[in-house]
Amino acid sequence: MKMIVAVDENWAIGNKNQLLARIPADQKFFRTTTTGKVVIMGRKTLESFPGSKPLKNRTNIVITKQKDYQVEGAIVVSGIEEAMKAAEGFDTDDIYVIGGASIYEQMEPLCDTALVTKIEKKYEADTYFPDLDKMEQWKLVEKTEQENYEDVTFSFTTYKKQG
Repeated sequence: MKMIVAVDENWAIGNKNQLLARIPADQKFFRTTTTGKVVIMGRKTLESFPGSKPLKNRTNIVITKQKDYQVEGAIVVSGIEEAMKAAEGFDTDDIYVIGGASIYEQMEPLCDTALVTKIEKKYEADTYFPDLDKMEQWKLVEKTEQENYEDVTFSFTTYKKQG
């Protein structure tokens, strides 16, 4: 199972339930990578999407503690175990954890790959991704050339869990 995320220099991922930056190349990478796959997210992440609608052409699994929460086009579950049950039958390489912070944190032990878009900038933020550079079991295995969009420099990286 994989995590996919865009982080700033402090591993921040959001502020007030919004992405820190909208970078077309990152959005295209996310779309291309996850289309036709399973995406697991928390309710607030779903609600941050346009119209609070599930992502098209993907199996959307939404984790929430809200008992009666329903959303058309998504599988709604109450926790990580239920999410894993809902994802049974899918190739684990086709399952992507897409946020938010508490979902990343809870699911990190179950993941073996993290696709991290690193943005060379510090933003005002209230939500963070685990700092994989400080976690012994995670190793940076791939990094693309830096790209630029407006005033932002970024690169696509891949981390793999060792052992």
